[in-house]
Amino acid sequence: MQPREMIDRLRAGDETALDDLIRYYRPLICYIITPILDNAHDREECISEVVMRVWDGIGSFDPGRGSWNAWLTALARNTALNKARGSRKYAVSDLSPDTPDTSPTPEQEILRREQQKALYQALKQLPQAEQTLFYRKYYYLQPTAQIAAELGITERAAEGRLYRIKQKLRKMLGGESDG
Repeated sequence: MQPREMIDRLRAGDETALDDLIRYYRPLICYIITPILDNAHDREECISEVVMRVWDGIGSFDPGRGSWNAWLTALARNTALNKARGSRKYAVSDLSPDTPDTSPTPEQEILRREQQKALYQALKQLPQAEQTLFYRKYYYLQPTAQIAAELGITERAAEGRLYRIKQKLRKMLGGESDG
């Protein structure tokens, strides 16, 4: 099924499109969420939540901002990360009143966003293969062993490539290089 057809059906409110979404895109969603959620039950719940978030949010999909697969994988990743955070064993009631607030200040949030934008701009200057490797490791949180196996290289080679990419990015962002 072509992405355009899937998008059109979802936007038209065709509920049978949800079955096709699961049928055609479940492997991609699983590929993205598996490194983040190690519990099979959590993964199944996450897949259901991703499908519902696609259904509810299809109106926000803008092909001018990125591809269908990029939108879907970002949605799956963020849903899995939220689920992983929610699965933590710490309840709010377990915190003492003296526990300091660790949420960022407005200034820290602005700085974080500026750093994120600078990193994104630097990443766009890298060759596509390096961008993909970086995103797989640090955005999709895939284990180095998985990346290496899928690329047909050793883990050591993958780690070396990732190290060189980080060095390039550090230099592009004005940081010190280790050599």
